[in-house]
Amino acid sequence: MEPILSINNISKSYGPIQALKNVSFDVPPGCVFGILGPNGSGKTTMLGILLDVLKADGGSYKWMNYDNADEARRKIGSLLETPNFYHYLSAMDNLKIAAAIKQLPSDDRLDVLEKVNLTQRKDSKFQTYSLGMKQRLAIASALMGKPQVLVFDEPTNGLDPVGIAEIRELIRQLNAQGHTIIMASHLLDEVEKVCTHVAILKKGDLLLSGPVDEVLRSEDQIEISSNDAQQLLTTIKAMPGIWDAKISMNTITLSCDENISTADINRYCTDKGITLSHLLLKKKSLETKFMELTNN
Repeated sequence: MEPILSINNISKSYGPIQALKNVSFDVPPGCVFGILGPNGSGKTTMLGILLDVLKADGGSYKWMNYDNADEARRKIGSLLETPNFYHYLSAMDNLKIAAAIKQLPSDDRLDVLEKVNLTQRKDSKFQTYSLGMKQRLAIASALMGKPQVLVFDEPTNGLDPVGIAEIRELIRQLNAQGHTIIMASHLLDEVEKVCTHVAILKKGDLLLSGPVDEVLRSEDQIEISSNDAQQLLTTIKAMPGIWDAKISMNTITLSCDENISTADINRYCTDKGITLSHLLLKKKSLETKFMELTNN
């Protein structure tokens, strides 16, 4: 299946600061794709380039196999920052103005308001909206013109817990209705709950990309020790399925295939004539893995 977006070696610098360094990944159709990383990792710069707001210094990208960028852009709805809606106008009137600015017909205003659950407040003034409702109206504006792809930059930023839950559920609904969604976020929790695929950026470098359940798989670790730590280290490194063993203060920390259990390790060591004095399964959280990836 052809990717909805292909990114090839995109680079961008601001003076001496390299915001993006030869970043490449594909976005499959029908997914919710999260671009994840701490502030300053290059997420917003990447979205700006993909929406033609910024020019890359090097590399290329292609939307939906369109050779014509203008034709592709008509299939993309975006929300990079909250639009400047008029506080004293209703949702319907604000969307009419937004459609005129984008040179789009305004006859789908009721449809997009229904998609974001604002039909009952369509005639209310914008100034009476909660933060979550204001963000939903911004997403409604991005939906004008029936785009195939939606691009959001930190869509839950600044919202209270109720607003965050509303927007996350809305993103899931829009994806279920057939929209491919690309969103930047610095929140691991958001990507884990909403996204199907992820690319992790750190200071302009792409660390990992792929399906969320593969990239953000929680890795368990096993601690072992015996009365001869060096002999144990040499022995356990030879065990099939063990791919890393680190020793610290006579305790060895193992990273291994997910099908290897503590019982397997105990049995292997016993067969080699080693009695373990310590054997512990340590669960590593996704948060720990993310912090390890994105911190120096």
